Order: sequence, then structure tokens, then C-alpha cells
Amino acid sequence: MAKQIIHKLIDDLDGGDADETVRFGLDGVQYEIDLSAANAEKLREVFAPYTVHGTKVGRGGLASGGRVFRGAVGVAGGRAVHAGVGATADREQNKAIRAWAKKAGKDISDRGRIPQEIVDEYQRRPATNPTLA
Repeated sequence: MAKQIIHKLIDDLDGGDADETVRFGLDGVQYEIDLSAANAEKLREVFAPYTVHGTKVGRGGLASGGRVFRGAVGVAGGRAVHAGVGATADREQNKAIRAWAKKAGKDISDRGRIPQEIVDEYQRRPATNPTLA
């Protein structure tokens, strides 16, 4: 017996044919929407001013380790939204956090997960003197 399964995307905005599923997040909530190429482009244009000035938080989403990053916005699907930021930048930031923590006398290992309390303290340090705790 032969079967044919047809998976057809329908544009969630106008009911026409959709070309892709676009994923995005806002206020720690992930969304997916099926859109035509034209509607997907419109969505990307709306988000563009925010993604250009925002910080990419994670590859698969905007929340990491159960923590919510309020106000974070990202668009994915078909193209990169924040070129040049990714695993390398994450490694560099982790390296900077570890160096700061050791200099500040914090108990931190050379490998593994960085405790959230240390990350939070690093992010709260005075911008005028980043070496201060």
C-alpha cells in the first residue's frame, strides 16, 4: 500500500501559501509563525532596528538555563539576524567573567557552568571601572 503525505504551510496572517516558519521571541516567550516570503520579510523589517542594536542571547532561543531575559528580541529562519555573534562570543564572555571573578577573589572553577550569581554580579559591576566588584 502506498501513501503520500503532503505537508503544506499556510500563511498564518493571510491564509495564502507560506514559504517558511519564522521563529522569534519576546519577553522570554518563543513564537513560531508560518509566513509567505513577503510577510516574513515584513516581519524582519519590523524587528531589524531592534535586532541590530540588541544582543543575541542564544542559538535556539532567548532564555538560557530557565532564566528569562526581559525585552530580548530575536528573529530566526532563513538568515542570520546578528552576524558575528555566537559560540565564539559566548566563550569570550565566559572567559572575561572567569578572569574578573578570579581577580575579585570569587570561588570559580576553570571549566563548567558559571554560577548565575557570579554572572549577575559581573553584569552589575560599575561600567566606569569594570574590574570593581
